[in-house]
Amino acid sequence: MSHDFPTMLAVQQRFESTPPVDFESAVSSGFELIKPRLKPGMSVAVGVGSRGISNLSEIVLLVIAELKKTGTKPFIIPAMGSHGGATPEGQLALLAGYGVAEKSMGVPVRPSMEVKPLGVSAAGLEVLWSREAIAADGVFVINRVKPHTDFNGVMGSGLTKMLVVGLGKHAGASAYHSGALTLGYEESLEDLARVIFDRAPVLGGVALIENATHSTARLEVIPAESIFTREPELCAESQRLMPVLPFDEIDLLIVDQIGKNISGTGMDTNVIGRGVHGFHLTPGQSQDKPFIWRIFVRGLTPETHGNAIGIGMAEATTSRLIAEVDAEALRTNVITARSVQCAKLPMDFEADAEAIRAMLASLPDPDPAKARIVRIRDTLSLGQLEVSSALEDEVAGHASLEALGQAEPMAFDESGQADTADRKVEICARSYDLLVNEAGFSPADIIFDPNTVSYT
Repeated sequence: MSHDFPTMLAVQQRFESTPPVDFESAVSSGFELIKPRLKPGMSVAVGVGSRGISNLSEIVLLVIAELKKTGTKPFIIPAMGSHGGATPEGQLALLAGYGVAEKSMGVPVRPSMEVKPLGVSAAGLEVLWSREAIAADGVFVINRVKPHTDFNGVMGSGLTKMLVVGLGKHAGASAYHSGALTLGYEESLEDLARVIFDRAPVLGGVALIENATHSTARLEVIPAESIFTREPELCAESQRLMPVLPFDEIDLLIVDQIGKNISGTGMDTNVIGRGVHGFHLTPGQSQDKPFIWRIFVRGLTPETHGNAIGIGMAEATTSRLIAEVDAEALRTNVITARSVQCAKLPMDFEADAEAIRAMLASLPDPDPAKARIVRIRDTLSLGQLEVSSALEDEVAGHASLEALGQAEPMAFDESGQADTADRKVEICARSYDLLVNEAGFSPADIIFDPNTVSYT
């Protein structure tokens, strides 16, 4: 079997480092801008979404503590549009998976999907918003700011999107995406947001930026009136810190897992260079980088609860992934977002080896020895890669890449499934050596996370 596949090399990608964030201090000092608007006894809805944001439960707890200090009565609203199958139970389960629940937060979680109209936008669109949020005396949201996966624009995905789409619940999210197809994504976002800021009791929000290693790089409390001006600046900073695939052209990208906790589109379109409404199939037609000829997705994250949105951007997957798909959750999400291409199912194969062999055979040059293959855990985790021997010269000439050890044959078990855990742990052990022996970290400062098979 080995002659059918190229050898693979473990590679470390170095990113710009960011200083650690003192969450408690950042939240406490930032709330000085919000406190004048807080009165004892007022109810405050805290919007929390479905993304896999680092340190989310800790940050939500700090926000709730600050609200309680002022005598307000905070509660949590799932602010995630149609995610979780567009049901209260599904959205509660998503939040609980991130440690955000009534017991752990010490406040009620109100997952109602009911909406009420706030008014009509300048473009003539009805603005639907969470009934629970409208009934509150104040609304505060917590979200990561990053480039959007559906459009290129200065606003990106962050507090404004959470206010419009997340707190729009299923009906409001659907109305936004419908309008966006004709008005434009960013234009529609701002059009609806102006009604919300004008008519709803929005206090502000916590904007988070993550660096290339999925660690919090910035936490900023922003009053409502400053969100429109500050968020584009934070989005630009986030884009600069985002991880990237360090090659312009890839023959086959192997992605171990996709999911809603990784990206709203399962795998980040900003990383893979493919759009939610289709993509070009030859380099000459595509303006995006990297250009990837074939994508093979091996599995879903547990946190996505069967929502396989984004699988339509791949050419191949596994039969085991197909068996895990929650078809209703997937359909609800893509129809609401109007990104129906993302639900198309690619060819599926029983074994990883079979899928990889088929993808190599479909390339312009099917010679495995020439195939430029990259394997990643997911589009959030680009610090450790595996690349084929055809990319070794590019690795050697890239200032931010370092080869770890020697190239080895692709590893499969007896049934033809790729050997995941051992390879990742092997890379991880090399990362540990780099941290201790080259970066000077104390072993006591390094924590091994078996869930992500990484050191932090």
